[in-house]
Amino acid sequence: MRGFLRFMVFVLTVIFVTSCAYVGGYGTGILLQPAPPPAASVELDDDFRVFWEAWHIVQERYYGAPIEAKELTHGAIRGAIETLGDPYTWFADPVMAERIREDATGRYSGIGSVVDLNDAGHVVIVHPFPGGPAHHAGLMAGDVVLEVEGLNTMGLTLEQAVSMIRGPVGTPVRLLVHREGLEEPFEVEIARGEIEIPAVEYEVLDDGIAYLKVNSFRTNAPAQVHAALAELLAQEPQSLILDLRDNPGGLLSASIDIGSEFIAEGLIASEKGSNGLDEEHLAQGDGLATEIPLVVLVNGGTASAAEIVAGAIRDHERGALIGEHTLGKGAVQSPIDLSDGSHLRLTIAHWFTPDGHLIVDGGIAPDIEVALSDEDLASGSDPQLEMAISYLLDR
Repeated sequence: MRGFLRFMVFVLTVIFVTSCAYVGGYGTGILLQPAPPPAASVELDDDFRVFWEAWHIVQERYYGAPIEAKELTHGAIRGAIETLGDPYTWFADPVMAERIREDATGRYSGIGSVVDLNDAGHVVIVHPFPGGPAHHAGLMAGDVVLEVEGLNTMGLTLEQAVSMIRGPVGTPVRLLVHREGLEEPFEVEIARGEIEIPAVEYEVLDDGIAYLKVNSFRTNAPAQVHAALAELLAQEPQSLILDLRDNPGGLLSASIDIGSEFIAEGLIASEKGSNGLDEEHLAQGDGLATEIPLVVLVNGGTASAAEIVAGAIRDHERGALIGEHTLGKGAVQSPIDLSDGSHLRLTIAHWFTPDGHLIVDGGIAPDIEVALSDEDLASGSDPQLEMAISYLLDR
């Protein structure tokens, strides 16, 4: 805790210095000269003397394009956070932070598709949202986006690629797409639209099995899950498939609410913070689907709050997990908005399943492992869903 407090003092110090420099009247594009940090303590001065030494050397002697002080500030924060060695503690600049806040609302401007990186490092369409711009343009699951506006997507991070694909409503984005079975890639221009990410998708399959896909654990997800279950169960299905694949998680409260739909009583998850104290989160006892035979689909994109629900269902023996190993993002994170519009996401605790399994330690293994390849996506086949249906029908 002492180390973290010193780190936060450093972050706030850097932001303070940068803000003071701007207030002091320096023009845009001019390399700023920050004053030494306020003397929060002698220890802080001693610890960060070399930082300020390097800062001034860069400003005075760097040969190249002028560097905005804010860029140096953000870079310093990123570097400090990287030393923590925690992939789930991160910093976002104001532009990326705005996108994160936009995502949290479930609405954004783009083409309307879940995307990922394939083994070759290109962007692949995982799931176009029905009725969205990507769907109307004819894009299909498994399509590989080779270029965005003429820029090769190879080597880009997923965040970088998504940022390029998104943009203002009504503006076009040009994609070069490879589709399995076609000899040559084709170009498609898509007008970006206002996208509302559906929290749930559901139907009753031909075999009388209810299917419910939960895409996220945002604020509105529990109400949508409850309504979907009410509609599905009114049709008296024999069993239920809960699809949590490629669900990045979301809010703790949503995971407890949604987990309670399938678990009648007992522990959903516990968390242990840096202070060593445990906090238990119990089922609420008002679930609609606590007895129907259940299978849960998971994969490497099942993360965070989605893993909490999957782990609770497994530990309570409410249903079998089918698919692939989950991501292992069992970290409790505190979202912190900083004064310049940037954002800090800080790990403050870890999740444990009801049986005490640490989610961050390798994720959750499925009861029945079934892989889903790029070829399956391209052909439209889904062996994981097929296995889930077969499993339920056999019982």
